[in-house]
Amino acid sequence: MPLDSTGKINFDDIYTEPDPRAFFGTLRRLDYGIPQQAKAYFAKLIDEYRSERDVKVPTVLDLGCSYGVNAALHRCDTSMERLYDHYASAGSLSRDDLIARDRRMVERLAVGDEVRFIGLDASAPALDYALAAGFIDDAIHADLENEDPTEEQRALLADVDIVISTGCVGYVTEKTLVRIARANRPWMAHFVLRMFSYGPVADSLGELGYETAGIDGVFRQRKFASDEEQTQILDNLSVAGLDPRGLEADGRLYARLFVSRPNGAAGGLASALNALPLRDQG
Repeated sequence: MPLDSTGKINFDDIYTEPDPRAFFGTLRRLDYGIPQQAKAYFAKLIDEYRSERDVKVPTVLDLGCSYGVNAALHRCDTSMERLYDHYASAGSLSRDDLIARDRRMVERLAVGDEVRFIGLDASAPALDYALAAGFIDDAIHADLENEDPTEEQRALLADVDIVISTGCVGYVTEKTLVRIARANRPWMAHFVLRMFSYGPVADSLGELGYETAGIDGVFRQRKFASDEEQTQILDNLSVAGLDPRGLEADGRLYARLFVSRPNGAAGGLASALNALPLRDQG
């Protein structure tokens, strides 16, 4: 498989299929687990926002949501391993039948923790599926790196309380995050691969009154897909002055978690997240 401009394997094809079977099948082989590790942190973030802002049903924007994985994990209180099994067992079901099965899963497993999820992605097929399956409540199909949001998209962004992501920051930059932040100054939590700097995002958000703090530790994303990919990523880390020993040098990509919130107090939010158990970290 070819490498993309960042040095990673190009997975574009699995994000544009009409359903998520290729997505889950490919990523299971690579032990892709960052959404599972993120789940507890996002849940804590939502609880902190709900308590502090007295908002019963917060609106969460999942940036780079693909097929609605983060929303599905939260809404169904499930795990990546169960989702891997779920789609591996789909066999030759038609897309419509698979959507119907997913909607039944949502109805059966939906927890009482009320959250409105909006998915933002550049892949229309992935968004369409996430919406049809009931994982997300609304969708924004947009490339905010290169274009301002439309009037309709601005209206949706104006309702956003929290922005989350599990891997797209680095592919999207401060351009996208600033366009989102301008609408409603939402809280943010982003898992960012170590080879990408969150500094430009933090600086740009800082101009809008945000404070940023990092969460302790690192988080396993997935195995390298090839020796070539690992070599390129190790080169990128070396250029960035980062030590891969005990981390990427051992065969996996790792991320850090950053929280940004307006009007200060990011440090307090980071402390609340740091209090969570470390069992899912690298």
